[in-house]
Amino acid sequence: MPDLIAQGEEPQQRWRRTLPEGEPLVLGRAAGVWAAPWDAHISRQHARMSLDGDRLDVARLPDARNPVFFHGRESDRFVLRAGEHFVIGNTTFTLVDQRVAVTADDPQPVRQQAYSSKYLKQLPFRNPDRRIEVLSRLPQVISGAAGEAELCVRLVSMMLAGVPRAQTAAVVAVETPPGDDSAERPTVDVLHWDQRLVTGGDFQPSQRLIVEALCQRQSVLHVWTGGTTAAADSASNEAFTASSDLDWAFCVPVLEKPDARPAATGWAIYVAGRFNTDLPSGSSPSDPNDVREDMKFAELVAATLSSLRQMRRLERQHANLGQFFSPVVVDTLAGEDPELVLAPRETNVSVLFCDLRGFSRHTEQHAENLMGLLQRVSQALGVMTRQILDQGGVVGDFQGDAAMGFWGWPIARDDDVQRTCRAALAIRQQFAAAAKDAGSPLAGFHAGIGIATGAAVAGKIGTVDQVKVTVFGPVVNLASRLEGMTKIIRASILLDDVTAEAVRRQVPHEVARVRRLAVVRPYGLETSVEVSELLPPAADYPQLTDEHLESYEQALDAFLAGRWSEALRLLHCVPTDDLVTDFLTVYIAKHNRVAPKDFDGVIPLETK
Repeated sequence: MPDLIAQGEEPQQRWRRTLPEGEPLVLGRAAGVWAAPWDAHISRQHARMSLDGDRLDVARLPDARNPVFFHGRESDRFVLRAGEHFVIGNTTFTLVDQRVAVTADDPQPVRQQAYSSKYLKQLPFRNPDRRIEVLSRLPQVISGAAGEAELCVRLVSMMLAGVPRAQTAAVVAVETPPGDDSAERPTVDVLHWDQRLVTGGDFQPSQRLIVEALCQRQSVLHVWTGGTTAAADSASNEAFTASSDLDWAFCVPVLEKPDARPAATGWAIYVAGRFNTDLPSGSSPSDPNDVREDMKFAELVAATLSSLRQMRRLERQHANLGQFFSPVVVDTLAGEDPELVLAPRETNVSVLFCDLRGFSRHTEQHAENLMGLLQRVSQALGVMTRQILDQGGVVGDFQGDAAMGFWGWPIARDDDVQRTCRAALAIRQQFAAAAKDAGSPLAGFHAGIGIATGAAVAGKIGTVDQVKVTVFGPVVNLASRLEGMTKIIRASILLDDVTAEAVRRQVPHEVARVRRLAVVRPYGLETSVEVSELLPPAADYPQLTDEHLESYEQALDAFLAGRWSEALRLLHCVPTDDLVTDFLTVYIAKHNRVAPKDFDGVIPLETK
């Protein structure tokens, strides 16, 4: 089957996917697996495609904002053949028809070396910035994959982005026939592959290398040229190289059963490249030993992939009652029909969106121990999910180093808003306590939290291949926006006006307090929203008394009315270490302490 390759401006903005015969497909910025989310010039649904044999029929959709270019000219409908491409915005889409042929009897390598996981962990990354940037996307790559096929697509793209000298990358699966009949060779199945050059030839991975890596349960490197003489003539290169444009290849096994006997069965990551390839600025020169750093990077990806596959296997075994369901969902399922309970429905929910801060800084500081950093991040995410579950919420999703929880489904309770507030304040308290303990694994991290309440669709949402219990709707986007605003307003927990009003009516003062902060217009939106801060009770947070909160709200009323001198006087009644006050004082100072004539009380935000 032909493949379609999408390539944006950046190396990581790429995917390669096999086109199904005769199935209508939609290409766009938000079109499922056929999405190119990195390009703002592409509409959410931009073009319709259908494969007929070796011909791809492409038609621009009527609502698409920008043109489609084919052969350098705008075209609303055309037929694409192998080797041809079309362009939307800054992204090129190329149709290719390349074959995979696993070579069983490729030439013996000039050099073969196996590396243990322990040895590779000890190797430092000499230029870690690129690796760190790619690895930081790994949680999002994994959580966003709807199935194993999509996961393989994303992992291969990640390998090409993380290994600059790689020309080809693949995820392969090996199966050894049962019994001791050595006459039957293991079978190698290429689950997904891609190559950096669209004009490259067919893919010919080495079966010898793949089987050797899985049998030894170690990363194995094959080198077919000396590597130190990058300008070796092509005749010599072709005599010893499995593919004339490749100098080396390595295979990293995805180990899922540490106690299993060595056998050529399982998944592996296969990468091949050249020593004389042009590398990005700052990369090391051509040296065969440098490939070890690439293997270390691949092992980190393989270890995460191994954990994910085991997790998903357990998820399938437990079906609807697996460990990934929140206790409140499991309890509800115990007495009712699962199909009815999990069916998506519209309901009123309170959504908590919590993002981990300090991750990027710690990634740079701990480049030599990325696995240790991953464990610390997992513990930090565990703080969020534990408090959500303890308060009877449902963990709806993970997005990189952020977690989303919600209340109000599968059952609605009168104290759902209070439960949401208790979870948020407990998360804040745990990170605050960790900040005072340098030895805590959470030291250096803190969290920003946004909470919004409103109508949404909750339940079992997904495709026929994979589903998850989650919630979606404008209220989720608002909670995420509020979490982002915590960085601008410098408050730990922000509420929308609906949640804030519910807190004032339903939550006892000894549980939580709330103060109005400002009326803002989020970046990119037309409507404004009144944001409030959720605070611990005065007994737990004495540095801000009820009188301080009253002074601030009086200052806000004066600010909204345009009486800015009065607002500044009242703000000075609040302790100077309350960083939230800076949001209003800085805005007043930027306007020379005089409200503009057209001032409507709304502060437009310049960033997300």
